[in-house]
Amino acid sequence: QVQLVESGGGLVQPGGSLRLSCAASGSFSRINDMGWYRQPPGKQRELVAGITSDGSTNYADSVKGRFTISRDNAKNTVYLQMNSLKPEDTAVYYCNADVVVHFRRNDYWGQGTQVTVSS
Repeated sequence: QVQLVESGGGLVQPGGSLRLSCAASGSFSRINDMGWYRQPPGKQRELVAGITSDGSTNYADSVKGRFTISRDNAKNTVYLQMNSLKPEDTAVYYCNADVVVHFRRNDYWGQGTQVTVSS
């Protein structure tokens, strides 16, 4: 069983920063792509940022220049550094990972962490 456990969410004022972490645990061969998604209130889940196993990244236009995704393969952990936060960044943030288990690729999700940007 593979688990993704997120941490780092909370309440922050506009212009502030937060760092999210997501650690994978369990029995698996390797982790391919990892990413962060978010679901604002009343809206659909959307991709925020993704990172491949070799470190290539991609970002939603709305967060480019403000958010940075990174990963530590030795710790099976992905991070999301969020700077210059805006009220519209308020959402539940979910970690996602493409994990190889018994030679098969599986898609896993974390439980979500709330990020609220408000004064």
